Amino acid sequence: QVQLVESGGGLVQYGGSMRLSCTASGNIFSINTMGWYRQPPGKERELVAEVTNGGNIDYLDAVKGRFTISRDNARNTAYLQMNRLKPEDTAAYYCHARVQTRVVVNVEGATAVRNQELWGRGTLVTVSS
Repeated sequence: QVQLVESGGGLVQYGGSMRLSCTASGNIFSINTMGWYRQPPGKERELVAEVTNGGNIDYLDAVKGRFTISRDNARNTAYLQMNRLKPEDTAAYYCHARVQTRVVVNVEGATAVRNQELWGRGTLVTVSS
């Protein structure tokens, strides 16, 4: 089945760096958008960064100049390089993707392409003072 698998995360000191990875696997026809969201303790989930298939990138204002998102299309993988980390960056980070999948739609084996939204399980990033 189609899924997103995240790696990275953990404990890092103030001012340190960390790199998160997210790989999409399964019967994926195409990936339109890949990005990262985060949810600090007691707060709502917010978009951190995302990149479209055409290369357009959006960043949360609080991370501009410190975080960099990149995408390896050949590996269906997105990365989030986080530098100069601050305690306010502490959150559960979730990979997110908008993809198209090819599915069987009848007994004759005909297929169709459908839009699908994917979420990773999340990885915790903790920045100490």
